[in-house]
Amino acid sequence: MDTIVLDADRRNGGPYTLAAALLGHLVPRALERGPDLVGAHDIEIRAAAPHLRDAVPARRRSLADELPRSQRVLVPGARRSLRIANGLAEFVRGHLAQTGPLALTVANLGEADHTDAEFVAVLRRRLDSGLLRIDEGPSTPGTGPLPADFDRYRDEGFHHAMAESGLEALRGGQDVPLLLRVAAALEAIEREDEARELYDRARRECTDPRQRATAAYATAMILVRHHDQGRRDPEQALAWINEAITITSLLPDPRERAFHLGFDLNGKALVEVRRGRREAAMELVQRAIDLAEADLPGEHPIHRLVLHANRAQLLAMAGREEEALADYTWAVEADPGYPDYYLDRGNLLHRLGRDEEALADYEAVMRLSPPFPEAYYNRSELRFAAGDLAGARADLDHTLELDPDFVPAYVNRAGLCVATGDHALARHDVERGLAITPRDPHLLCVLGQVELADGRYPEARVAFDRALELDPRLAAGWASRAELAFQHGDHEAALADLARALELGETAELLFNRAVVYRAAGRSHQARQDLLRAAELAPGDEDVKQALSEV
Repeated sequence: MDTIVLDADRRNGGPYTLAAALLGHLVPRALERGPDLVGAHDIEIRAAAPHLRDAVPARRRSLADELPRSQRVLVPGARRSLRIANGLAEFVRGHLAQTGPLALTVANLGEADHTDAEFVAVLRRRLDSGLLRIDEGPSTPGTGPLPADFDRYRDEGFHHAMAESGLEALRGGQDVPLLLRVAAALEAIEREDEARELYDRARRECTDPRQRATAAYATAMILVRHHDQGRRDPEQALAWINEAITITSLLPDPRERAFHLGFDLNGKALVEVRRGRREAAMELVQRAIDLAEADLPGEHPIHRLVLHANRAQLLAMAGREEEALADYTWAVEADPGYPDYYLDRGNLLHRLGRDEEALADYEAVMRLSPPFPEAYYNRSELRFAAGDLAGARADLDHTLELDPDFVPAYVNRAGLCVATGDHALARHDVERGLAITPRDPHLLCVLGQVELADGRYPEARVAFDRALELDPRLAAGWASRAELAFQHGDHEAALADLARALELGETAELLFNRAVVYRAAGRSHQARQDLLRAAELAPGDEDVKQALSEV
């Protein structure tokens, strides 16, 4: 077994100090064996180890790679580092599977940047210790600040490094553009109070119109996107976004005004969505698109595709699916190398019943991006709908391998386990999910289903009641509580709960279940009416046909 000792102290190399050193050891050897494994992880390697970029050409490229930094308006979110870490782990696993196991001793792991700490956690979770053994070495941290490559931190979404090194740099002077960058990084890692303080500081220290508009816009976004939903305030956000729009509306240069004002109008659209005013939001996005088309011909293509994608989202909310699909397609075709809008378009295609096209979009995300948990999770839903329970289970397993905090995957895997009789794993998944989000109504609903399957009726009722208290629009909660009532012979309670579920969305399954209850209650006429309607919704359902022949 090969043995290497590497230093993780972020003061030596910033983000991915450890990963860059490990890649420097492995990548040249991997390239000697052929380019395929390295090429399959080009994005991750180039992000973590800039010194290897000459040796690792970019195979997967997006529009941003061709544009000046001033036009790259999409800054990666905080979750991107997890995708990079997973991709790097898959590269390491693939390489060591060919060359043999490795023992890695990591010095100063406690001084690692967030990116390296996350990378080590992923390696330990996803690689067998017989293939990669990781030992913690001595701690002899260096002195002095972290290297400050602020452009790299912004471009790659290294928000923790931007926050730490930026705050350190701001102690030595008043740099408002840097202050705004650091505040944005703090917001991205859910340190919104500190971000708000910096935006207030920017307002005290500058009179530049664009900078003040940026601070006003960003303050509004904190107020509508705060990770603690109880601290969101759309009305206060409206006041701040109007401040930004007032300023950018007065910018004298038409090109500059079109971009900055369009950006702020798009932000106000989100505020209006949170205020329940979707039509107003649509008008704002349309104004921003009109500005870009009139005054930014051939410029700011990413800004334009973001606007079209946002209009698509609003159109989909309004039930105008075909128009929404056209806008998503516009965004995808404008930047075929950017994965996120394939995901959004795939979701819409699935909603329209065009599952083969949706599958193609989800698998495009898998090809274009470092490992993206949402793509596997969404594909699992397609596979489940098609009756491929094993495929759905495999995708959910992989989703949780990539991100053990992906709560919706626990919900769906637990539900799948209930359906297949694996109650022990279902309970385990529910408990894992509830440890992350204790008030998740979907998890509580599945917990009720597990308790019901195990014959623990009082506990099941408590779980269903709690789920419905948290989300009265949870159709599965009403349907499951109806099943509990039916098993106890309380037909009227079961019918009442099924009626609530059907009010939220008529399905053949719910109608069939209510028909079963009607028959048990001696109300054959109502049972037949429900079965006839179920047959209209699902004409090929054999259970419905059989039940109709019996009433």
